Amino acid sequence: MNMSILKESLPESAETNDRVKELKAFDETKSGVKGLVDSGVSKIPKIFIRSHDELAEESNHDRSDIQVPIIDLARINTDHDHRKKTINDLKQASKDYGFFQVLNHGIPQCVLDGMLEGIRRFHEQGADIKKEFYSRERFKKVKYSSNIDLYQSSAANWRDTLTISLGASDFVESDELPAACRSSTIEYIDQVSKLGELLFELLAEALGLKQEHLVSKGCAKGRTFVCHYYPACPEPELTLGTSKHTDPGFLTIVLQDQIGGLQVLKNNQWIDVQPLAGSLVVNIGDFLQMISNDEFKSAEHRVVANRVGPRISIASFFIGVVVPPKIYGPIEELITQEKPPLYKEFTVSSYVSKYSSRAIDKSTVEDFKLQV
Repeated sequence: MNMSILKESLPESAETNDRVKELKAFDETKSGVKGLVDSGVSKIPKIFIRSHDELAEESNHDRSDIQVPIIDLARINTDHDHRKKTINDLKQASKDYGFFQVLNHGIPQCVLDGMLEGIRRFHEQGADIKKEFYSRERFKKVKYSSNIDLYQSSAANWRDTLTISLGASDFVESDELPAACRSSTIEYIDQVSKLGELLFELLAEALGLKQEHLVSKGCAKGRTFVCHYYPACPEPELTLGTSKHTDPGFLTIVLQDQIGGLQVLKNNQWIDVQPLAGSLVVNIGDFLQMISNDEFKSAEHRVVANRVGPRISIASFFIGVVVPPKIYGPIEELITQEKPPLYKEFTVSSYVSKYSSRAIDKSTVEDFKLQV
């Protein structure tokens, strides 16, 4: 179905309240939100509009001017006192916010810029070229789609995504990647994977564990790279770029451009994660909250839609060992008589299976809580 037919069919579908028909019509274009924008829509289709209750609830959350912690990783391996302070700062940020930004992380600015530009090129190339990668197959290694939870969510989000999944294998061949972003993506994957291992070492120390504890558990394995493209939205107040959610996985490292829109929920207040040149955003995932027995926090966050754009971001998820199945659970050293295990043991696949069966704004962590 071409985009002009979709534009004509959406109002008719809305009148008949046939949401599934509208979703399928959008999905079958394989052109995503970018295709809608290119077709000239001045009003967003009904499938993207949040419910009256959700829009009304927006007024229940205050906005805050406070900022998430900024962690400087300079001299982390050469200055003992600085390392000790950094680990303490990481501990507090991971407990209180579940979010922080890192500076002097070791990834050259040219690599960051190249990754953002490569993802922009992919999403802005001809629709026919992108369609070759379009898929809703969960385990496909490299795929392009719009809204992972399109058919489960109450409202679609205003974004398209290129996903690179390295869960079952540890690397991707260059010819498996789109030509538009091939070399820049390979370089970024290599660099951000090394940073992930460093952060897991620091976070292990922050938990009072041996430096290698989290890495030895395979927490830095199973990487998935989710490359989002958020087009400018004509009615941003009615939709979201990404709904409120927590991340499956142990850790997420986010590269974002300078447009902004990422927010984290703390004390019922939405905090803007302001873009900081040269920085990367890091957040604790559900798995790290669970194995740390709630020492660290996986915070709810979202991306608001914006009249300016496109906004581009790349989220690197570290989800752990997928194959062969590895059992994770609260770390023995963190369990005491006063603080018994709070979560059931789990495998990555068992968690992700539940997570993928529902809208992203529905918590999966609750399914694995023990009654204590």
